[in-house]
Amino acid sequence: MTSEPTSGWRSRAGVAGAITMLVTTTLAGTAPQPVAAKPGPVATHAVAVTAAEQQAVLAYWTPQRIAALRTPSAAVPAVAGPDGAPWTRANAVSRTVGRLFFTDHGEDSSCTATVLDSANRSTVVTAAHCVNNTDLIGEDNQWSSNVLFVPGYRDGGAPYGMFVGRLSVAPSTWLRNDQIESLYDSYDQAFVVLHPNSDGRRVQDAVGAAQRIGYDVPGARVVYQFGYPRASSDKAREGLPEYTGERLAYCTGPAVEQQATEDWPEPPGQWGTECVMGGGSSGGPRFADFDPRTGLGVVVGDNSHGWLPGKRYLVGPQFTREITQPVFHRAQHS
Repeated sequence: MTSEPTSGWRSRAGVAGAITMLVTTTLAGTAPQPVAAKPGPVATHAVAVTAAEQQAVLAYWTPQRIAALRTPSAAVPAVAGPDGAPWTRANAVSRTVGRLFFTDHGEDSSCTATVLDSANRSTVVTAAHCVNNTDLIGEDNQWSSNVLFVPGYRDGGAPYGMFVGRLSVAPSTWLRNDQIESLYDSYDQAFVVLHPNSDGRRVQDAVGAAQRIGYDVPGARVVYQFGYPRASSDKAREGLPEYTGERLAYCTGPAVEQQATEDWPEPPGQWGTECVMGGGSSGGPRFADFDPRTGLGVVVGDNSHGWLPGKRYLVGPQFTREITQPVFHRAQHS
């Protein structure tokens, strides 16, 4: 089996946006069960509070900076399947899911985030490593800066406006993450509270839709996972528009739980389906009870990292009342 840190995801060997090596592990009898990190209080970070700080973020993300995060396209035959395809329906999911831009240790990067039905109508969910990360050697923990969310992003467009991050909220246990200890994977989940767009509209009002969040939902079910990947693990799909960061991609199928091994003591609760989406898809939603017609479902987890038990899976933590609920409560009532 292989646990795969990849670009734009929680990377135990590098910051989001860096290409990292695969780490191979093997089963040796019964895998040990890791001791889960004990949940702690919620950690928050004010990203851009004042009007001047908000304008500075908007000025930072020029079209040129955003374009610099685009993976070069390639003239390859279109290949689509349940493990990765472009999302082409214009419905709620294409409005509520968007790209999350940020600067991590001086390096610009992007993840994926989703608009949730929240009390402040201004909250999105993503992966914790997209808002707080360490350096290349797992030290110097820092919060991401220049946080900007663009719902419905497509080919450089911002159909609903741009929303500057005001507050990042994550489990405080995640701040002890060193990108080496897999026991922190359960905490790779976070929320960002956003300023209104230039029209003064909160994100939930601007996109006209929001997704529900679910806690302690059984993982073994058919799921849909979405993201803005800047890469694909399938060479035949590298360079297609949905793997350059420019368009929304998805995978669907039965979710499986990542299994711990002797060398990689993964905590329980990491679920996902077969999926070739790479870096940039981090933080994207994992839906249960998803309706492809309406584009609405229940977000039960987020994309965190790749796993290769023969086939490649995109997995991440299943949201729980113990870890997720207090973090979301703090975000939506901030």
